[in-house]
Amino acid sequence: MLSWLVMKMMDPMTDEMFRKVITEDYPDNPFVMVSVAEKLTPQAIIEAGMRAESGKALQRPLGSPRVLSPWDKLLLSPKQLFELPTAELTQIDTKTTIGPNAKQPLQLDIPIMVTGMSYGGSLSLQMKQALAKGAALAGTATNTGESAVTDEERGAAKFLIGQYNRGGWLSGPEQLGRVDAIEIQLGQGAWGGAVESSKHHDTIGEHLKKTWDIQGDADATIYARMPGKNTTQDIINMVNNMKDQYDVPVGVKIAASDYIEYELAVIAKTQADFIVIDGCEGGTAVAPPTLGDNIGLPTFYGLVRAIDWLSSQGLRERFTVIVAGGLKMPGDFLKALALGADAVYIGSIAIMAAMQSQMAKVLPQATPPQLALYQGKMNDKLDIDQAASCLANFLQSCLAEMKLATQALGKNTLKEISRRDLVSVDRELATFMGIRYAGQHRQLSYEAEESQRGRAKIPQEWSYLQ
Repeated sequence: MLSWLVMKMMDPMTDEMFRKVITEDYPDNPFVMVSVAEKLTPQAIIEAGMRAESGKALQRPLGSPRVLSPWDKLLLSPKQLFELPTAELTQIDTKTTIGPNAKQPLQLDIPIMVTGMSYGGSLSLQMKQALAKGAALAGTATNTGESAVTDEERGAAKFLIGQYNRGGWLSGPEQLGRVDAIEIQLGQGAWGGAVESSKHHDTIGEHLKKTWDIQGDADATIYARMPGKNTTQDIINMVNNMKDQYDVPVGVKIAASDYIEYELAVIAKTQADFIVIDGCEGGTAVAPPTLGDNIGLPTFYGLVRAIDWLSSQGLRERFTVIVAGGLKMPGDFLKALALGADAVYIGSIAIMAAMQSQMAKVLPQATPPQLALYQGKMNDKLDIDQAASCLANFLQSCLAEMKLATQALGKNTLKEISRRDLVSVDRELATFMGIRYAGQHRQLSYEAEESQRGRAKIPQEWSYLQ
């Protein structure tokens, strides 16, 4: 009966709406909003409303929706006959080392790490603990982000990378002496490089005030430049001084940009152990959309150009290279390793994985990020152990698939995967990366001979297989 009544009420309304859509001129036609949305995009319309309401820079959680890295145009090439797949999955080594030349290298079980997302600036203390605990269960590292070392995160983490940041909250032996690697943060992909950012004092809780050593009603500010460093030489000296003081690996994080070769030339003058290339597709809790959408270089291009420049200068073996920014699937991770990265950072996808079984706690009253953000209305509802377990499961699942792909490639370690194992369906991309184009035939110009290892000998014209 109720259904019948509802249909009776809706029928004339539907008829009238349909009549207006197919007969009225555009100014008075509801369909005009479809046309407007196609022209301006729903996102632009909604963000225009937010700007009109507040008059302030927007803060978009988890980064830009624009993905310009062409990961889907790259494919890995398995081997079945002329070379054989790896015999057993147990043969495949997934370990990686950050800063092998440091006095105390960072040895990880997997080449996937949780990227820098700060307590206070981005995430709640509960989520930071969950990420640290989940990473520890998987045998990998997490990163403090632009914050300080807390007892809670340090206690949950097996390996903790401390971000020496432009806010000055992680500095001095008391803080830096507690981490397993030091990452000097000079830029961030989602922020378009390095810009000033302030957190108002009334959004800083007592625990965070103590963590950041904020006095009274002072605001907390991250500066565009590292405080007191006003020249390139100052930065070089800062990195080298850090290396002199600490035995753990010391690295430099920069946002990828079209000046990446110039930036790397400066890093090459330092004694840094590792370099983090952060593409513009990375996420953050509060970056303005204009910076995330329009500034920087996509992760893929930043990585390829960085590896190419380091190799051309004979510097590739000097630095561990870590890539970050929008990486979300095990296939992405594998392709990044094949392009030359030693390890990858993940952020937004790690948060989503950690919250996987708990989003129902806030839906539909609130959005899932409210479980994770420092200023999230429901961050106290996060079960830390459950979130840690979900993240660890995600990492183990990714690794299982990566090992299967590595087996198909006939490799014994993830480190062995290289550009020789890649092919592109885009000719220009193939040329850019120096790999094969999928539309190009291979030419067999010799009779293959079996080597003592049971593998075919590779003639000179097949140099890309060597």
